[in-house]
Amino acid sequence: MSALLLRDLKLAFRAGGGFGLALAFFLIVTVLVPFSVGPQSALLATIAPGVLWLGALLACLLSLDRLLALDFEDGSLDVLATSALPLEAALAIKGLAHWLTTGLPLVLVAPALGVLLNMPAQGYLWLVVSLVLGTPALSMIGTFGAALTVGIKRGGLLLSLLVLPLYVPTLIFGAEAARRGATGMAVETPLVLLAGISLGCCALLPFAAAAALRMTLR
Repeated sequence: MSALLLRDLKLAFRAGGGFGLALAFFLIVTVLVPFSVGPQSALLATIAPGVLWLGALLACLLSLDRLLALDFEDGSLDVLATSALPLEAALAIKGLAHWLTTGLPLVLVAPALGVLLNMPAQGYLWLVVSLVLGTPALSMIGTFGAALTVGIKRGGLLLSLLVLPLYVPTLIFGAEAARRGATGMAVETPLVLLAGISLGCCALLPFAAAAALRMTLR
């Protein structure tokens, strides 16, 4: 399992697709928001948690079509499906690698981008906590979507259509936790729900993704 994780991390950093592209997209979205709503600091501070969460979600989505496609094209998925390592564990590792190369960098740069949106200082901690708790769900849901569409030509759009509705609960509770933290309100409830979503996705979706992938590889 560790060898598979290291392999996926090396491929992601060499290709630069998930890591650099997601960060660049997140930065561009955040920079464009003040141009669209105007230089109103109070308004930017109000919408900052939601904008940052939406930008992180879309940045994760941007890298999903490469999550399994390259392994499918070079036959690595067939090797994984017939190896001693359970396919469920292999897909869980791929989801973890996607989070480490896409979700975690977004978490680290989010506070810096919050400055561009005039986000209140007291909200930075809760923004980071909400992203740490919520982005694993984005990666695992994306792994499930990638498994459903991996054998389809030009399946990137279909993958987005399948995954975006499943992202909605994570977006709602993540943005709500960051918004409450920025305004000094209690954040326990949305954070607990966000953690529950991520734990449920990490526990269940590798099995669903493996079942979908086995049907594709038959």
